[in-house]
Amino acid sequence: MKYSLRQLEIFLATAHHENLTLAAKELAMSQSAASESLKTLEQQFDIQLFDRAGKSLKLNELGQALRVKAEALINQAKALENDFRLHTDIGDIKVGASLSIGNYLAVNIVAQFMGENPQATVSLEVENMTAIVHKVKNFTLDIGLIEGEINDADIDTQFWRKDELVAFCSPNHPLAQRGTLTEADLLNAQWILREPGSGTRQTFDWAMRGILPELSIAIELQHTEAIKRAVEANLGVGCLSKITLEDAFKRGTLVPLAVPSRNFERNLYFILHKDKYISAGIEKWLALCQSPEYVNP
Repeated sequence: MKYSLRQLEIFLATAHHENLTLAAKELAMSQSAASESLKTLEQQFDIQLFDRAGKSLKLNELGQALRVKAEALINQAKALENDFRLHTDIGDIKVGASLSIGNYLAVNIVAQFMGENPQATVSLEVENMTAIVHKVKNFTLDIGLIEGEINDADIDTQFWRKDELVAFCSPNHPLAQRGTLTEADLLNAQWILREPGSGTRQTFDWAMRGILPELSIAIELQHTEAIKRAVEANLGVGCLSKITLEDAFKRGTLVPLAVPSRNFERNLYFILHKDKYISAGIEKWLALCQSPEYVNP
């Protein structure tokens, strides 16, 4: 074999940082050694993986194509090494979750997973759906939990559980006493919504098809809690996942509003890169997420 796993690690770290100094630092080696290893890899196969501009290294088309395969191979090699060392013990897994899932579901799952697997380490990143998909696609995350629909040839999407959005307002809002929104109410309301690119906004826009351009969207915010606070302050009407609102409804700080003319049901999904090696840790994570307490709470 004309290449080593170490050369692939250097290639991938350089592709991630687009800088040899940072790549070498990540791998605890000298910059000169990293540079020489990368140069040797390219010379061995008479190829160029990066476009070089000063100290910046940008993956070219060939580098982009080979990066995915190199990531998959390194992941499998790490899993094999872990199996050699720990038999079937679970190592580190990197999970990404879109905001509603990350803040209201995933934290409890992480706690239970680590309680059941004390040797495991789980890192959790919480961002909007677009960011999570990007990081799964680039192997920065092992698995993602998202709230919206995607169509990407590199991503394997698996159904997880049902969810639904709920419209809501402040107890002091004029609509609070009525409890149900008509089509006219939808058009007259001042909406406080998640930003475009989020799974929640995708579902809301789909549910409002036909009248979406006519809606009055007063505020767009990236964080669920900020939307809840704005609605509590009587600045408008919101629409978020039911899982994010249950406590506020119980306390009476927010009031649910039925919208019989619109369908706010949606699915939550697992996403993995189609070339991702499914380690023992990922298998156990999926099994825990699919247990009745998280699928049918």
